[in-house]
Amino acid sequence: MPDTKKSSSGISPKKLSNLKVVVLCVAAATTFWILNALNKDDYTTIVDYPIEFSFNQEKFMAVRPLPKSVEIEISGNGWDLLRKYFNFNNNPYVIELSNPTSRNFILTADIKRGISEFISPTQLVSLVRDSLEYEIDRIQTVKLQPELDSLSYSLAKNYRLLEKPIFEPSQVTVVGPSSIIDLFEGKFPVQLKENRLNKDLKKTVKLEVGENIQQFITIKDEVIQVKLDLVAFLEGNKRLKVKKINFPRTVSLEEEDPLIMMYYLVDERKTQELKKMEFEAILDYSKRNRQDSTISVQINPLPSFLDQVRVEPPQLRLKYEP
Repeated sequence: MPDTKKSSSGISPKKLSNLKVVVLCVAAATTFWILNALNKDDYTTIVDYPIEFSFNQEKFMAVRPLPKSVEIEISGNGWDLLRKYFNFNNNPYVIELSNPTSRNFILTADIKRGISEFISPTQLVSLVRDSLEYEIDRIQTVKLQPELDSLSYSLAKNYRLLEKPIFEPSQVTVVGPSSIIDLFEGKFPVQLKENRLNKDLKKTVKLEVGENIQQFITIKDEVIQVKLDLVAFLEGNKRLKVKKINFPRTVSLEEEDPLIMMYYLVDERKTQELKKMEFEAILDYSKRNRQDSTISVQINPLPSFLDQVRVEPPQLRLKYEP
């Protein structure tokens, strides 16, 4: 008997050769069928065809991503539809917008004829959507009032701003689409980035906007100078002289000689003026609380250079004689 060798897979060389022939025949037949099928002209499919919006970008700006394709139903030669489906060598159809702010959409019926001519010889059957939406604004140049972002700085304990911050330049010029400009509401937030300030400050600050709008806004001035004048308020207290008003003879205080103290913060520049002042605890019987027979303490005078003024005790109890 002749010796027949087998391959490592257990199949004889003759059978393996026959199998290769069968596979090649199937592949050739499949390829021939596909090629023959693609040559036919009666195919219909839906594709995302690339589009591009054209407008004057010196006057207008898109504030949301513009549509990059439109769904269209097409029919034609199999090869042509295959190229359209996979976007092989498909130049985008350009949609001209002469006044993009007049409305925020375009009807696909208005571009149907143009697309039909553009994709010829492929036949346009229909456009899947009725409209394409976009959001494009007119570009504006405006001057905004600089304002310190209250979260970007803090003052040391008992320190106050003497007056409003001074900015140089006094206005910030920005350029951008109208809807983004409107978000500023006429004011430009300045990030000071200082904490626990306890002395006057003069600082050059870089002008910045939030990351979410950086791509839309151009700031004409890169920096702004900020000047702050601070004043310290000092803690103090005084005993008040009691003055009763409108008290009937039969009404008195439960505590005949009450100790009434006033606690406050005083502008450091006004300490000498404060020393010369006499303060009274006014007890006006006509303003008593009838329900619990108490009377509130009112301070007189109360100058504007005092802050966080409080009085202890804030109320006194009345005593009625029979």
